[in-house]
Amino acid sequence: MPTYGERTLTFVRGEGAYLFDATGRRFLDFGAGIAVTSIGHSNPIMVKALQEQAATVMHTSNLYLIPGQVKAAERLCANSFADVVFFGNSGAEACEGVIKVARKYQAHNGHPERYRMITVEGAFHGRTLATIAAGGSAKHLEGFGPPTEGFDQVPFGNMNALRNAITGETAGVLIEPIQGEGGIRPMDLDYLRDVRKACDEFGILMCVDEVQSGVGRTGKLFAHEWAGITPDVLASAKGLGGGMPVGAVLATKEAAAGMVAGTHGSTYGGNPMSMAAVNAVLDVVLADGFLDSVQDIAAYLREKAEGLVAKHPTVFKSVRGAGLMLGFVAGPPNGEIVAAATENGLLTVPAGDNVVRMLPPLTIGRAEVDEAIAILDKTAAAIATA
Repeated sequence: MPTYGERTLTFVRGEGAYLFDATGRRFLDFGAGIAVTSIGHSNPIMVKALQEQAATVMHTSNLYLIPGQVKAAERLCANSFADVVFFGNSGAEACEGVIKVARKYQAHNGHPERYRMITVEGAFHGRTLATIAAGGSAKHLEGFGPPTEGFDQVPFGNMNALRNAITGETAGVLIEPIQGEGGIRPMDLDYLRDVRKACDEFGILMCVDEVQSGVGRTGKLFAHEWAGITPDVLASAKGLGGGMPVGAVLATKEAAAGMVAGTHGSTYGGNPMSMAAVNAVLDVVLADGFLDSVQDIAAYLREKAEGLVAKHPTVFKSVRGAGLMLGFVAGPPNGEIVAAATENGLLTVPAGDNVVRMLPPLTIGRAEVDEAIAILDKTAAAIATA
């Protein structure tokens, strides 16, 4: 189906922060497959893990215990707020799981009438019927019939509106600490703290969508950690598998108390191959000093990006985001900048609010940052004088 429009660029090989097309031309990848290839292309740790797993067993289904699941879940729980993890296949599936956990929590505790979720304008939680309703984008909802019931949207960053939206039917709040598709819009840390307080006050669950912002992207394992809070439920995917399809729902034992045998499942979820990938990513991301190194290189990228804004104010109006999840608010159409940068050998990703996203592998160094900035400098200069 032509759901992606026309695509002409094809890559045949990847190495670290670079992709190569069939002619051998090299592109610096600051899109990372939309924040997915978190530890770079063809990372030796990942390659070895997948080769070894493929040579033994690739799939058994969840009728049987999968040791890699246990290992990955234990590591995620040991390094986060969570007590339990459910593994699925994608970010949308993880967000669906989060919604189910929140609803089931309320029903389990005697409040089946509490099923509605509060979400934030500009959100993106996936492409399923429930998650497009949660996101609320008219573009994503058009033509798919009445939106799935149970979602109430509030303006971005407006705590009064959020509190006013809480009713006796509210099960929880679902928010992205940094909106990705919405235009790299970080939630204010005090706002996140106030959301946590409101959820506690009203007996509802704080659910965070860290599909894009998680797994080291901001220099901590999960972005909500910068606010010093702990959610009740979290959706993870993208960088968690480093290129293999995987999603995960992380939750406290209390929040997931209603998720007993038979309440949820997945044929492929947490299969041995995806778990080998997750554990390879965690080998890298949880290594001593790695997240500190992400923070260091992110600060360097931010400094250089701010310099570009100052140098080309008509092309780049501002830069925002956190860690290695940055966005340039563009003057010209962002698609024009993305296309021109690609022609010059740099891959970036467009986002809402006319933003150009920078989502490089977490393993980049200063040389890759300098190269990316040089290409954007050249690109902006050409656009400014066109």
